[in-house]
Amino acid sequence: MMSFDIKNIHIGKIIRQKAEEKGIETKRIQNFLNCSENEIQKMYENPSIETDLLLRWSKLLKYDFFRIYVQHIILFSPPEKIQTVKKQKQSVPVYRKNIYTKEIIDFILELLNEKKKTRTQIIGEYRIPKTTLYKWIEKYNHSKKI
Repeated sequence: MMSFDIKNIHIGKIIRQKAEEKGIETKRIQNFLNCSENEIQKMYENPSIETDLLLRWSKLLKYDFFRIYVQHIILFSPPEKIQTVKKQKQSVPVYRKNIYTKEIIDFILELLNEKKKTRTQIIGEYRIPKTTLYKWIEKYNHSKKI
């Protein structure tokens, strides 16, 4: 299972970890990305990467690296203010912000299980509704007491 710091994303390290998990040879990566071994090493060391290159890595490794950033946004972006004004047409798609993935649920429950944060802290810091958190605890933490 992949583990990473969702608050401080170092995408190069995550890509390297996934490439190693998949056992993809460097030569195949070079051919797919049309780059040298040195350039691949630089990508692994870089905490950020251009989106078109990240898309190519996602295709090669069959893993959605963009989801990592979406999870970060869900947990760490300020809540959107509710507007009572008539809805305006949007030029780009609007996505719901409150979609919690299994990785986010695991991250939150890990914080609780390892006593890094209390329930109250999680509810306050990550704006997760109390009922949602308690449902996660009941559903995914059967044998663990938090």
